[in-house]
Amino acid sequence: MDEEFVKSVARSSYRVKILKSLGEKPKMPSQLAADCNILQNHISNVLSYLGELGLVVCINPEIRKGRIYRLSEDGEEILKYLE
Repeated sequence: MDEEFVKSVARSSYRVKILKSLGEKPKMPSQLAADCNILQNHISNVLSYLGELGLVVCINPEIRKGRIYRLSEDGEEILKYLE
């Protein structure tokens, strides 16, 4: 894993909190907001960004409400560097 990539992800406490929370089990944005103590609109923005980086995956993208997110293989790999 590229060190600069890990550092860029680690610069945001929100990104780190969300990745660690998803490391426990797949969750909905509302669950992440409660677990991480972050407003839900911030959760959505961070999930979009982490999705673009290939670190999280929505496992039910066809529905609008109640989407569930999990770590991708790359997300699981980067989580090892963040702990």
